Amino acid sequence: MEITTNGAIPSMKGPADWFSGTVRIDPLYQPKEGVTKGAGALVTFEPGARTAWHTHPAGQTLIVQSGLGWIQREGGPIEEIRPGDVVWFAPGEKHWHGASAEKAMSHIAIQEELNGEMVTWMEKVSDEEYSK
Repeated sequence: MEITTNGAIPSMKGPADWFSGTVRIDPLYQPKEGVTKGAGALVTFEPGARTAWHTHPAGQTLIVQSGLGWIQREGGPIEEIRPGDVVWFAPGEKHWHGASAEKAMSHIAIQEELNGEMVTWMEKVSDEEYSK
């Protein structure tokens, strides 16, 4: 058994190459070499903040914890997500997620490595794409 105590892994600012706006990432767990391939983080987006477009080779699950968020998969409409919602993005599905324009949002993001990769980052979501 292993317990990671609250505060053992420091919060980090969401890198500007991957996010627009103010984003905080609180890592929850990382892959354990030779044992597990999954990772999880609590990600908090201030109003208007969002990820860049990206894909995950093994898919991604989001569990919304608080606030009001927006998500979009390539070619689809922007959709609202709220606390308690669970979102699954299929492997290779191009998408973005973040807070709504006026309300912050936090979610737990869970993904797994496949062939040593967990995410492929792409271009940023433009203000025009983000406007709902």
